[in-house]
Amino acid sequence: MLFGASTFIWVSPFSTENVDLLTKVKNMGYDIIEIAVENTSIIDWKLIKDVARDLDLKITISGAFGTERDISSTEPHYRALGKQYIIDCIKIAHDTGSPIFGGPLYSAVGKTRLVSEEQKKQERAWCVETLVDVSHIAADHGVVLGLEPLNRFETDMVNTVDQALSIVNEVSSPNLKIVLDTFHSNIEEKDIPASIRKIGKDLLCHVQGNESDRGTPGTGHLEWAGIRDALVEIGYEGAVVIETFGQPSKELARAACIWRPLANSADELASEGLAFYKRIFPAGINVSGKKWDWR
Repeated sequence: MLFGASTFIWVSPFSTENVDLLTKVKNMGYDIIEIAVENTSIIDWKLIKDVARDLDLKITISGAFGTERDISSTEPHYRALGKQYIIDCIKIAHDTGSPIFGGPLYSAVGKTRLVSEEQKKQERAWCVETLVDVSHIAADHGVVLGLEPLNRFETDMVNTVDQALSIVNEVSSPNLKIVLDTFHSNIEEKDIPASIRKIGKDLLCHVQGNESDRGTPGTGHLEWAGIRDALVEIGYEGAVVIETFGQPSKELARAACIWRPLANSADELASEGLAFYKRIFPAGINVSGKKWDWR
């Protein structure tokens, strides 16, 4: 089992100026740094790739979806911008050796409304149309797209594993799978281990192992032993990453409803979270023996 830490724990947005985070994450004992791409133009990707290679630190890429990157928007311009952003991040994932690009690909975070069934169907149709297109591009680049359900307070489109599976099955591409964030699952799923089994090995491409309050893993009320057992049972071959928010931007804080510190410090959350991961997910959990093709 490989463990990772998101740049969101320390900084938002991540930029070239934060390159020292890679060394910090490696020295803490992590295998992966998950880079949240809020602004593609402020990151020197060659430098990041070179530093990660020298540190023997793997990279995964995650997305940040605001109003202007919404592929289900009623505004055609925003749908086009959202599609281009996904394509840009697919190329970044390919170039940095990330096997995935994940996030709430389908809509803007913080977009919660009560709309007619007709509008919901239209927005879903726009979403599926774009996901079909970008899945082909992801296949060409050897990258898997990870569709992440969010809780009802952050999106009105995909809250549950069942809703995510519905879209993934309709798109029907081997390059579109599911990211499971246990923080969101704790709100929306009746049984998190059962939801992991429902997704299964073939469609679960990434796990963000976040606590019930998005604080330090192991300090809340999540059923971690059951989550671990379900991952073992399906033969999960991906990573487990902490994604929480230490110093979110105003936009991110509003979208994710982060109003208070989630730990005494970002470093404490990351170091204690990793120690918990290593206790709950012992070496050798990957029962299949297979691994991601980390380029």
